[in-house]
Amino acid sequence: MEHYATAQQVFSGGLIFARLAAIVMLIPGIGESFIPARIRLSIAFVMTLALYPVLGASAPLVPGSVGDLAGGVIKELLIGLMIGSIIRLFMNALTVTGEVVSITTTLSFAQTANPTQATPSTTLGTFLGLLALVLIMSTNLHHMFISAIVRSYSIFPFRRDVPVSDAGMLAIQTVGKSFALGIQLSAPVMVFSFIFNIATGLIGRVMPQFQVFFVASPLLVLGSLSIFALSLGVIGMVFIDRYRELLSVFA
Repeated sequence: MEHYATAQQVFSGGLIFARLAAIVMLIPGIGESFIPARIRLSIAFVMTLALYPVLGASAPLVPGSVGDLAGGVIKELLIGLMIGSIIRLFMNALTVTGEVVSITTTLSFAQTANPTQATPSTTLGTFLGLLALVLIMSTNLHHMFISAIVRSYSIFPFRRDVPVSDAGMLAIQTVGKSFALGIQLSAPVMVFSFIFNIATGLIGRVMPQFQVFFVASPLLVLGSLSIFALSLGVIGMVFIDRYRELLSVFA
């Protein structure tokens, strides 16, 4: 190896690759489960070669024992997994929106294979999950991923310990914010469904012979989907704004 790269260069590149590989395996768009792992690792390797001239000088010296070397690699993996997981957790906001809208419109039984989660989910949840990826790519937010990766080395340098408690607190806050955002985005459909169900209940009490289920179910689905379609633009704009705020923490 000394004919091509010194041991220090190989060690520095390995540390950078460990963090980048963990992040790339999880970030939205590139890190989806339907993309083969070899392609994701290849992207991480190319990014390592591109970022090594910027980050290689700040890497520590080659440790004297195998234990210290393995500890350094594991620490970089944990930091990368932390950053990638935080970014990935916030993607659940639109999934929650789709699930809530499906429940309120009685369409929760309509299941579709979700390529972003590798598990079946409601059709609306799958649609919003794919919409989130399209919005991220079309608004060039994936460029902020690279900026966040470079900035992570100033926030979490090589010689700093893994902030386990801070990472856990940030993960809890991210899950809470994503769930709250999902409920807020589905609020128009929830309010319409609540008012519609109260109205149909009153009609059923006044006219017992009225076929509530036969008449109300199609109207509920049609009205809820209409409101969902009208609010789809606002849902995308609010999600992108909140997602940009999350990335700005790292970038």
